[in-house]
Parts: sequence; structure tokens; C-alpha cells
Amino acid sequence: MELATFLSPRFVIPSAPRLVALLLAELAQQQPDLRRIDQFISTDPALTTRLLQAANASFFKLGGQVYCVSEALALLRLSQVQTMVTSAAALASFRSMPGLVLPQFWAYSRDCARVARSLAGVVRQNQQAAFTAGLIHAVGALAMRSAMVQAVALDADAGPLELKRERLERQAFGFCYTQASAWLARQWHFPKVIVDALQYQFAPFENAVYEPLAGVVHLAAWRARTRHAGLTQNKMTVTFPAAVAEVLGLDIDMVLHQDPIDWSAQVPGRPLIEPVPGSGVS
Repeated sequence: MELATFLSPRFVIPSAPRLVALLLAELAQQQPDLRRIDQFISTDPALTTRLLQAANASFFKLGGQVYCVSEALALLRLSQVQTMVTSAAALASFRSMPGLVLPQFWAYSRDCARVARSLAGVVRQNQQAAFTAGLIHAVGALAMRSAMVQAVALDADAGPLELKRERLERQAFGFCYTQASAWLARQWHFPKVIVDALQYQFAPFENAVYEPLAGVVHLAAWRARTRHAGLTQNKMTVTFPAAVAEVLGLDIDMVLHQDPIDWSAQVPGRPLIEPVPGSGVS
């Protein structure tokens, strides 16, 4: 199967309704707080991709050079941002996709982004690129579910957030959801380091391209998935991708020690939205 046969770069990712409402309220202020706008958008894979698409567009002649929301906000006018958020509001009522509950997907994506940023700091990689790659690494799963009934049918063998999902997708389709994410990011002219991190996230360091960020996202996704699955310490040890960690000079204790999230506040399998200071998000 060819990705381009099923996917479209025009695929639109739905945003979290409450987040969109908070953003619209902030943008309606006489003097909107850019820091709060950055914090809000950076927790949403959909709005993050839209802003990065716009900032990496040919108009700015910076294609492939804008890595994160804060950089995008420095280029875009607030009126452009408001238009994007207003457009996102029209889709914010969609709370699920076939076989996947969107609030759980949003929570998982945020967790992965935070862990990726933390790990990137340890191995001296671009933390902004790591956060973005972690946040959007699974948008391809949404695109596949929207366009491929086969992707939904595969849930009978592995749920969308199970550790073995990538392997089963590659066996069934010849590609997995992170490679679908990479295809979309490439069409959107995202930075090459992010595209490569997504393209090779499934099997870092087993290809001709050496991109450490792929290993960082791989480990971050493992950590977020094991937590959302509620795996015990013993099961985490069994599933830990030691070969990937070793190349980066890490081990399981170092990876777990870098957790930037208070997992004790979360119930496995239940989405948690991290509060933005002063936002009222809970």
C-alpha cells in the first residue's frame, strides 16, 4: 500500500473543545497574552500543526525552519491565529473517531511531547523540535482512521495506543501511523529533523539515516503508552526498548527518572489535561 493513495495533506485534525474556547476568550481580550496563547496551542496537536503549516509556508520563505509554536507566533499575525482557532471551533464538537476516543488521544500526545522534550535535554537534542515531534507523532493514526477502514479493523488485534500497534500496522499495510505522520509533516513543509524523527521513530538507528530525535520520540512514546496502559514495573522492564536507549546512552532508570509528569495524579486509561497556569483547565 502507498500512503499517498489513502492520505491527503488537507486532512484536518480536530481540537479539544474546551481548549478552543479558552483560546478564543484569550484572543478576544484587548491585549491578548502571547505566553498564554503559546501554552494553550502547544497542548493541542491540531492547532500546533496548523500554525507550523502556516509559518513554514512559502510566503515566509522559512519552509522547514520553524520548529515550534512560539517561533510560529513570532511570524504570524494574531488575526491569522484567531482565524485558525475559529476554524478549529467548527470541528471541536467531534469527540471521537472510529475506535479512538479523542480526549485520550490528546492526553497521550501531550504526555509524549513532555517526555520527549525532557529526554532531548538529557541527550542534547533540540528540545523544541522534540516536543513538537512528540506532540504530533500520532496524528497519522487519526488520518489513517479517517481514510482506511482497514486501520479500524486492526483494533481487533491491537488497540490504537498499544505498544505492538506499529508492528502490526507495518505487517498489514507496509507502513505505520508514525510514518503516516511523517508523510503529512513532509507535505506541510515541516523541518526535516521532525519529518525524519517521525519517519524512523518505529525503528530508530536501523536505517541509513541517523536521527537521534527518532530515538527520543520512540522512548517517549514507549513511556507514555506504558503509563496509559497501566503497566507494572516488571512489564515496563520487559517491554523497554533497551537497544534504542543504549545508542542514546540511556537505560530504563534514566528514562523513568526524566519523567516530567506527576503520573500519580493520573488514572491509567483516563485522560488528564495538564493545567495551564491561570487558565482554569483541569
